[in-house]
Amino acid sequence: MIRWLYSCLMWLAQPLLRRKLMRRSVMELGYGQFIEERFGHYAAPVPVHHGPTVWLHAVSLGETRAVAVLVAALRERLPGMRLLLTHGTATGRAEGVKLLQSGDLQAWQPWDTPGAVQRFLKHFKPDLGVLMETEVWPNLVHGCQSQHVPLVLVNARLSDKSLRQAQRLAWLARPAFAALTAVWAQTSQDAQRLQALGAKVQGVLGNLKFDAAPNTDQLALGQQWRAQWSQPVVMFASSREGEELALLQILNQAGHLRPEGGPPTGAGDPVGAAPSPRWPTVTPVGAAPSPRWPAVQWLIVPRHPQRFDAVATLIESHGFTVQRRSAWGQGGPFAVAGDKPTIWLGDSLGEMALYYGLADVALLGGSFEPLGGQNLIEAAACGCPVVIGPHTFNFAEAAEQALVAGAALRVADLGQAVDGLGTLLCADALATARQAAKRFAKSHQGAARRLADAVARCLAD
Repeated sequence: MIRWLYSCLMWLAQPLLRRKLMRRSVMELGYGQFIEERFGHYAAPVPVHHGPTVWLHAVSLGETRAVAVLVAALRERLPGMRLLLTHGTATGRAEGVKLLQSGDLQAWQPWDTPGAVQRFLKHFKPDLGVLMETEVWPNLVHGCQSQHVPLVLVNARLSDKSLRQAQRLAWLARPAFAALTAVWAQTSQDAQRLQALGAKVQGVLGNLKFDAAPNTDQLALGQQWRAQWSQPVVMFASSREGEELALLQILNQAGHLRPEGGPPTGAGDPVGAAPSPRWPTVTPVGAAPSPRWPAVQWLIVPRHPQRFDAVATLIESHGFTVQRRSAWGQGGPFAVAGDKPTIWLGDSLGEMALYYGLADVALLGGSFEPLGGQNLIEAAACGCPVVIGPHTFNFAEAAEQALVAGAALRVADLGQAVDGLGTLLCADALATARQAAKRFAKSHQGAARRLADAVARCLAD
């Protein structure tokens, strides 16, 4: 009865979903493509395949990148496997194309109505379904159970906040989690929370994102550009709405920007050295002038691409010049004439390794507002230390491990993060933190192999 009510609501919401997709497609064309797939209608039949079809759902860009190492490991263990890859976001689907081989399939995740789910399963006939991290949908789980398709949750995580929300909807959440064939959690804390919802947790196998190697070409290019720039580069990584505004207000007060765009020098002052007379020192509000407050070059990389233009407008409205990554080409950042200080805007997709290579330190977006924080693992793998705010409940254990390892520093708020940059950018401290970040990332690898073994055993049972 309860799931029936939920199904009615999801069915009634379909026109709203169509409208939302058309609006999103104005900014991101991918949302306007293959819309009928979301409702279980497909244009072409599925070719006959004589090996197992493994359906893997990675909802967005981050999950799709992380799952690449699992796909590679599964192909080794199941050489006759056909991959069916589904997504919920346009960026995830675009990234997923890179993982496809001849004979593989790709589609949108079906909207969670009984009809769409049944049509999806009947059309693709997967032998096994693999969901990533948090993607548990009641009708999707029930449909797989009804049609005897094993459905597992890998790299599973569940924050305290999400657990409380799920417990408020226990009448819907508990049957869905309990009906999963198997669950493999990232951490022991995740396992406990998942078990509290009735999930059959089979083990704690770590986090796939530690196994995802950064793009070496991008990383090298970012480091090359950094070497040509005189000032320390501080990145606001995966910033969220409200955080850019808070940073810009702090920068306006404290003056943490170089004048006239600050030309690259090729050699420049060493990180941590007393600022050159060309650049003013920066003083936190209420403090006496001190050379430990260096001028820095700021780089803002918003989390969501549909916000690039809005963030550019926001930066300009606060009196700064915007220099966008899309204007750099292969030459990298360049000097900007004029009296206004310049902020770089990372307005590209799939280049986080380049940005982390360019940055000396990264402030972790989503952690300075009560949003749970973003993933810091890629930054660590690139050797970029991170500063995190008080809100990291989405990646609580990874954040705590990074703090213990010396790969991250927690601060109370964004103002404290900006005010502490002089100490963080000291050459010796920065070199130590970079090495700690790389060690931290490497020490937690191996989840892909363990998960591939577990999934292969599940398929064989």
